[in-house]
Amino acid sequence: MRSISNNHVRSEADIIVVRQRPGHPSQGLLIWGNTVFPCALGRGGIKALKREGDGATPLGSTRLLYGWFRHGKIESRRSGLALRQITPSDGWCDAPADRNYNRPVTLPYPASSETMERKDRLYDCCIVMDYNIRPRRRGRGSAIFFHIAKPGFPPTQGCIAVEPQVMQRLLPHLSPRTRIKVVR
Repeated sequence: MRSISNNHVRSEADIIVVRQRPGHPSQGLLIWGNTVFPCALGRGGIKALKREGDGATPLGSTRLLYGWFRHGKIESRRSGLALRQITPSDGWCDAPADRNYNRPVTLPYPASSETMERKDRLYDCCIVMDYNIRPRRRGRGSAIFFHIAKPGFPPTQGCIAVEPQVMQRLLPHLSPRTRIKVVR
């Protein structure tokens, strides 16, 4: 453990490092302590200057804020993060010109937005990463989440995705102190 301040001690469990898998820019290795898990990255690989629609996973360090889950889809919701059940009206605005860009919205929503209650399993557990949230910059990327991967780890739209059992293993250790550090 290393000390952050007089009042807080940060452990290795608070840091998750993600790097590209050699030779596969849209796949990665998620390193948590001494354990390495495969993960999916954005179709655009890792980029320092992320733009809306480029499919890139943003380079840098972000906190985990909170998350959503689908009822009956994960074994345990025990976590240091606030988690709420996804409803059919949950969405996320991805329209750069909209006042709610890169924020949760209630569906139906007049601007372009993503449905959080997906038909696939990707958002059975979906954690919001603090990328382009505070401050928000229009066009710099939206809906950057830590979520469940499709089988075989095909590319995401810029998110980081892991197998369901990996998410289940990590979930109890995640908190607002957790940082995901994406490196090259």
